[in-house]
This record gives sequence, structure tokens and C-alpha cells, in this order.
Amino acid sequence: MNSQSKLQETEYVPLEQELKREPSINTKKRKNLKNVGLFALFVGPALLAFCVIVLIPFFTGIYYSFTDWNGVNGTINWVGLDNFKYLFTEDKQFQQSFWVTTKYTVVAIILTNVVGFVLAILVTQMLKTRNILRTVFFMPNLIGGLLLGFVWQFIFVKGFASIGQITGISLFELPWLGDAKTAFWGIVIVSVWQGAGYIMLIYTAALQNVPQELIEAAKIDGASRWQILRHITIPMVAPAVTVCLFLTISWSFKVFDVNLSLTNGGPFKSTEMLALNIYTEAFVNNRYGLGEAKALIFFIVVAAITIIQVTYTKKKEVES
Repeated sequence: MNSQSKLQETEYVPLEQELKREPSINTKKRKNLKNVGLFALFVGPALLAFCVIVLIPFFTGIYYSFTDWNGVNGTINWVGLDNFKYLFTEDKQFQQSFWVTTKYTVVAIILTNVVGFVLAILVTQMLKTRNILRTVFFMPNLIGGLLLGFVWQFIFVKGFASIGQITGISLFELPWLGDAKTAFWGIVIVSVWQGAGYIMLIYTAALQNVPQELIEAAKIDGASRWQILRHITIPMVAPAVTVCLFLTISWSFKVFDVNLSLTNGGPFKSTEMLALNIYTEAFVNNRYGLGEAKALIFFIVVAAITIIQVTYTKKKEVES
């Protein structure tokens, strides 16, 4: 009798435990399914849109870069690396656009960041009008590139000519959009004027997080404003520098709307940037395959430069 009761006990306890565990397992499965469902509900549409708008066109574009498709009819012939050979050996306009874009990018990055940083220092001072100044400096960024280009085209052609006639200052009498050198600087002026306000906001947020105790201690120790800026302020805003450099590199390489509306690549295609050159090749000259080959080279170059920049500046952040 004792042995039977012991056997029943030993058999009954595990079964009871399993019955108790079973609802918890089902509950976990339900929670997991619920989490998967919520994830699919919120992330699914965005992921689908990203695939349709970005990934699928990206990979089809890579395919078309190895073809001679004109973008209109259904005849697509595989040409291999012929498009890329043509770009590096015969297409002089592509090479010139690449050089102009590189030169513009270097100048625009430096000026936009310097102007944005100076404006950020200005609006973080104890000025009564600092909020108004922030609004005024940021407003050009709210204007679309095409509209901005047409407005500045009127300023360069009509406004500067009128000021030059009244004042006699030679700077305003220059053919700003009629000469290759001045047209290039016209694009730079408009781009810096538009982008500096956005960069200013990022630097402003970073400057406001600099501990004032460090600055006060440096002043007590006799440090000058330049020494404080060089050894305290700039190292403390290094993460903002990384972000601003990344943004300005991306903006400068991809400049299109200002280039199109301000000069349309002129005079004589001397200011035609890469984005405008790709657009013209694909949609004006109806050589879509060749335009995709240019776009692929453009993507590789910009991706490589931005990766190198972010890696280098991140290391500098750690060192500082």
C-alpha cells in the first residue's frame, strides 16, 4: 500500500507541474505572435515602401548600367563594361563635370561649415535678438532649391547690374552667370547661403551642451578666446562636426536643383555638376544605360568618401 501510494505520488507530481507549465508556454507563444504582428504592422509598410522606392530601383539601375537601353522602347541589349570604358576614355564632359563637382564640394563644405559655426557662436551669445537671428539665418533653408535658384538668377542678372550702375562698384558689374569663373562662385554663394542656417542649428545645439564651468575655469587661468575655442569648444563639439561634414558632403555632391535653375550647367556646360550631367544623359539624350553607369560610379565615389570621413572624424572624437 505504501509502495503504491508512493508510485502514485511520483507519477502525479510531474503531471501536475506540466499542467501548470502548459498555460505559461502558450502565453509566451501568444506574446511572441503579438509582438511579431505589431512589428509587421508598424515596420512592414515602411519596409515595403523602402523596397519599392529604393532597393528595387537601385538594383535595376545597376542592371541597366550594363545595357544600352535608351529609356523609351523595350529593346535592351547587354553591353557589359562598354559604358564604363566610354566614360573613362571618351566622355570628356563627364570627366569635366566630375572635376567641377569635386572642386565645388571642397569649397562648399569648408564655407558652409565655417559660416554655420560662426553663426552658431553668434546666436549663442547673450544677445536680445538671438531668437530673431536664428529664424532669419534658418529661413533660406526653407525655400526650395529651384525657387531659390530662379530668385538668385534675377538678383545676379538684374539686381547686381542695377547696384553696379548706381554705385560703380566693379564687383556688381561682373557677368556673374555669363562667365565660367563667376558662375561657379554664384552657385557656391547660393548653396552656402541656403545650407549654413541648417548647419548653424546643429552647431548651436552642440555649443549649448559645452559645460560653462570649463570655459570659466579656462578664463580664470588666463586663456584667450582663441585658446578656449581651439582647446575646449571645438573638441567638445566634435560629434556635431562629424554630422555636419557628412551632411555637407552629401549635399554638395548631389547638388542639382540650384545648378539647374541658376545656370543650367552654363555657360557652355562649364558649371554642369555630376547630378545634372547624369540627368541630361539619361532623360534628355535618351541614353538611360549610360546615365545609370554614371550614377553607379557617382554612388560608389560618394559612399567611399562619406565612409572615410565618418570613420576618420569618429576616431578624432575619441582622441579628443
